[in-house]
Amino acid sequence: MAYLAFYRMFRPDTLDKVVRQEHIVKILKNQIESGKIGHAYLFCGPRGTGKTSVAKIFARAINCEHPVNGSPCGECAVCRAIGKGGNLDISEIDAASNNGVDEMRDLREKVQYPPVAGKYKVYIIDEVHMLTASAFNAVLKTLEEPPAHAVFILATTEPQKIPATILSRCMRFDFKLIPQEDLENLLKGILQKIGKPYEDEAVSAIARAGAGSARDMLSVADMCVSYSAGTLTYADVNAVLGSADFYEVAKAVDFMLGDDAANALSGIENILSNGKGVGVLIKDILNYLNNTAVAKMCRDAKHILNLPAEMFECIANSAKADGHKILRCTEILARAESDIRYASDSRITLETAVLKCSMPQADYNIDALISRISALELKIESGNFSSGTAVKPVEKTEQVTPKEEPAPRQEEVSYTAQNPQYSFAKRKTIAQPPLWEDNGADVFSSPSPSAPRSAKPDSGVFGKMLRALRTTNKNAVLFTLCMDLGNFYEGDKLILTTESETVHRGLTRGDNQKFLTETLLSLGVSEYEVRLTKKNGNVSQAIDKLKSNFDGTDIDIK
Repeated sequence: MAYLAFYRMFRPDTLDKVVRQEHIVKILKNQIESGKIGHAYLFCGPRGTGKTSVAKIFARAINCEHPVNGSPCGECAVCRAIGKGGNLDISEIDAASNNGVDEMRDLREKVQYPPVAGKYKVYIIDEVHMLTASAFNAVLKTLEEPPAHAVFILATTEPQKIPATILSRCMRFDFKLIPQEDLENLLKGILQKIGKPYEDEAVSAIARAGAGSARDMLSVADMCVSYSAGTLTYADVNAVLGSADFYEVAKAVDFMLGDDAANALSGIENILSNGKGVGVLIKDILNYLNNTAVAKMCRDAKHILNLPAEMFECIANSAKADGHKILRCTEILARAESDIRYASDSRITLETAVLKCSMPQADYNIDALISRISALELKIESGNFSSGTAVKPVEKTEQVTPKEEPAPRQEEVSYTAQNPQYSFAKRKTIAQPPLWEDNGADVFSSPSPSAPRSAKPDSGVFGKMLRALRTTNKNAVLFTLCMDLGNFYEGDKLILTTESETVHRGLTRGDNQKFLTETLLSLGVSEYEVRLTKKNGNVSQAIDKLKSNFDGTDIDIK
C-alpha cells in the first residue's frame, strides 16, 4: 500500500474526533439526530481547521442508515460503499479548477436526479470563492430552491469574496484556529500510535510551527519523524524548520533589550553564519518578542504560552525589560520583515534593525524616548551609575549647572495689568543643583536688602525647609508663600523677611504658623521669626539724601 501522509492517514472520520470545533459539531449532531437537515451550508475559516473533513463526515452521516452520536456508523451498506469510493451520491467539486459557468450549469442539471443508495445527494464545493460571477449566478436559483434530496456544502477560506446573495442562502459556520495545547495533544496521540518517542519541547515547537492549523502541523511532523532516527528532539525540529536555536535567539534579544549593540549584533551574526535565513530569523525574533510581551502583560502567561519550564523561565527573564522597549523592538523588526522583500541585501536590513533596537539614543521615536527615561529612573532609584558620572534627576522647572560655575540669579519678565487683581508677581529663577543634595549652600536663600550686614546667613536650613514644604501635599500654598522670603540668622534665631503684607499675614496665620513651626523643628530650628520689612527702604533713604543735598530744588518723584 502506498504511504499516506499524516494529515491523510489521521483525518478524522467521526465528529467526535474533530479537534476544537465544538460549536459546529454540536449543531450538526443535533440536526442529524433530529432529521432537520438544511439544504445549503457554508464552512469558512483558516486552512487546516477541518472544513473539508467535517463536510465529508456530515455527508456520510446524513446518508448513514444507523448514525451513532451524529456520526456515520461505518458498518451499513451506504457507509461501506462510500468508504470504497463507489457511491455516486456524494460529489466533491474543486471550484478552483471548475470555476466556469458551464460546470455550474452541468451541476444544475445533475442535481435534479435522485440519489442512488442514500437519502441525500450531497455536493461539496471546495474553494467556492474561486467561482466566477457568472458561475455564481448560474447556481444561484438552484441553491435557493434545490430539490428535497439535494444538500450543498460550500467550503472556503475567504468568505468575503462570496456574493451576499449566496451567503444569505446558506447556514454559515465559522471554523476557528486550533489552540496550541490542542495541537500538542493531537500530535502526542499520533506519535504514540506510530510508536515514535519524543521530547515535549519538540512537540511544542512543531505545534507552534502549525500556527493553529492541524494540517500544517501534521505536515511538519511528517518531515520531522522522517528526519529523526530515534527520539524526536527539539534540535531535530529546528534542523527541519531551518529556524534558529531558541536560546541563541533569547540571548540576542536580551542584548537588544539591554542596549548592548555589540553583543546583539555578534549574536545575530553567529546565527546567520550557521546558515539560517534572514526571513526565518526575523520571524523567530518576533515570535520571541511576542512571547515576551505576553509574559510581561498576562498573569496566566505560563498557561497561555504553554512552553517547557526552561523556555518559559528564559522568556520571563526577558520580560523584566521595559514594556516600551519591547514594543519598540517589535515595531522595528516587524517593519524590517516587510522591508526585506524589496531590499537588495536583506542581511543589511536585519543588522540595521538590530542596531536601531540596541541603540535607543539614536532613535527619536516616543517609545524609545520613554524607555530611555525608564532606564534612567531605574538607575536613579538603585544609585547605579556607570563610569563615575553622576546622573541627577531634576524637576521640570529647574536647571542644572556645574557646581564650579554657578549660573547667575536671573529674573523673569513680569507684567502688571492696570487692575491690581491681575498683577503677576515677579518670580526669581535660580540655577541650582539637585534639591536632595546638600552642598552646604542655600540655593533658595534670598537675603532681604534690609538685613544687617553682620547677620549670619542661613547655611542650608532655609533650602531644606522649602524642600520639605514642596514634597508634601499638606500645604502647597505655604510653599508658594515661602518662595521669595529673605533669611538670615540673628544668633540662633532664624529670621524670615518679606516686604509683602499679604505674605506676612499668611505666614503668621494660626494653621500656617503651626505647620511652619513643626517643619523647622524637624530641621533643628527651635526659634524663628517672620519679619515684615519696609518696602523700598533703601530708595527712601536715597531720596531723603538727594533732597538734603539739593535743598530748594523741586524734585518730582515718579
